Amino acid sequence: MLPMFRSVFAVVLAASALPASALTPAVAPLQDHQQMIVVITDGWDATNGRLQAYARTPRGWVPHGDAFAVAVGRNGSAWGVGMLPAQGSAPHQPGDPVKPGDPVKQEGDGRSPAGIFNIGPAFGYAPTIATALPYQPMQASSYCMDVPDSPYYNRIVDAEAVGADAVEGSTEPMRLDLHNKGDVRYREGFVIEHNPKAEPRRGSCIFAHLWRTPGEPTAGCTAMQPGHMRSLLAWLDPAQRPLFVLLPRAQYQQLQYDWNLPVQPDAAS
Repeated sequence: MLPMFRSVFAVVLAASALPASALTPAVAPLQDHQQMIVVITDGWDATNGRLQAYARTPRGWVPHGDAFAVAVGRNGSAWGVGMLPAQGSAPHQPGDPVKPGDPVKQEGDGRSPAGIFNIGPAFGYAPTIATALPYQPMQASSYCMDVPDSPYYNRIVDAEAVGADAVEGSTEPMRLDLHNKGDVRYREGFVIEHNPKAEPRRGSCIFAHLWRTPGEPTAGCTAMQPGHMRSLLAWLDPAQRPLFVLLPRAQYQQLQYDWNLPVQPDAAS
């Protein structure tokens, strides 16, 4: 990350000594993405964080609404497979932010994926909800496949369409209220497009959804109170190509410039 208060003289010297390509961020400016949801935690093992939405304006990213508390994975977070290339790849490739010792997301590890991800469709129990996102009402027969060797891995499917045998072994029924004594967690939510190519065992079924009790950690999703979820769903617009970012604070500060991320208040102070 570049220092926030570099002098004009230092910038001129750097510009004269470096090629133009060295003065641009390592990641494309994400100009086609006009909305961003940012979750920052205190570290890899933190089970809660703060969420702030941002909208792009001619003067850059500006906050949309107030920040609020969210819960993340019961074991914290780990590098996921997102829209940037090479996250957690083997062997290590240029641009891979993963450092030795950093956790890397695996199926069933109880960690929320860290990185930059596209936001997918909304889902819920009701026939319709107030959102511009594509919406899929869940049925008693709806499952998200968390079985790594399934051809439907990391997809939401309907057992009535694919057959009961095809969803055998899934631990992710999407109508939790019907399968788990009125569980509200999936009453409203949206898909975080982690592992979009469904690489086996790299993690599946990552959502933003409601929490049952304030601050209750998740199996790898991001959870929040209903009012905050409703506000996000009403604001998100697929035409704005919204993004979801989750990072521990130290990694966010290190990558903020290269990834063209919004400046955080503590970083600007």
